[in-house]
Amino acid sequence: MARVQKKIRQEQLKEKLLSTPFFTDEELAAYLTVSVQTIRLDRLELGIPELRERTKQMAEEAQNKLKTIASSDVVGDLIDLELGKTGISLMTVTPDMVFEKNKVARGHYIFAQANSLALAIIDAPMAVTGVANIKYKIAVHEGEKLVSKAEVIKKRGNKYFIWVKTRNDSQEVFRAKFIMVSLDHELHK
Repeated sequence: MARVQKKIRQEQLKEKLLSTPFFTDEELAAYLTVSVQTIRLDRLELGIPELRERTKQMAEEAQNKLKTIASSDVVGDLIDLELGKTGISLMTVTPDMVFEKNKVARGHYIFAQANSLALAIIDAPMAVTGVANIKYKIAVHEGEKLVSKAEVIKKRGNKYFIWVKTRNDSQEVFRAKFIMVSLDHELHK
């Protein structure tokens, strides 16, 4: 019986990390109601690296796919990228990103993460932001980790319609709909 439960738990662990790859061992332990040590043993047995190594591997793979902008132009860490379809970036709000008085994140950092991610997922050599419709939903504070997910919802000619949703560990904090325009090389000759 214990063997069956272990197999089920390990399958649940793999599924959870596929849908939420940034879960820590502590969060996984709470989710599966087991000890952190059990999670570490399961990860070891399944060949799943720790969070830091998973993030590093994902970032390296994603940066190698970039076409529209340089990896240094992406605000936050690009974690996953499927050109023309989806992308994920991770950003931790640092002390230099917040207002001194209330430690709330300055909006342009959150926007920059979403905007650069939207540019990164475009499968074109060059693109610019045509339209941005944005909504800040709740205040973000110093130390919070923000995960942005972008998805191309439609492509019409040289225009890409992209949704970007940004979450902290518990809820959506920002959302944007971008219309990105890919530029033909002929325009810059």
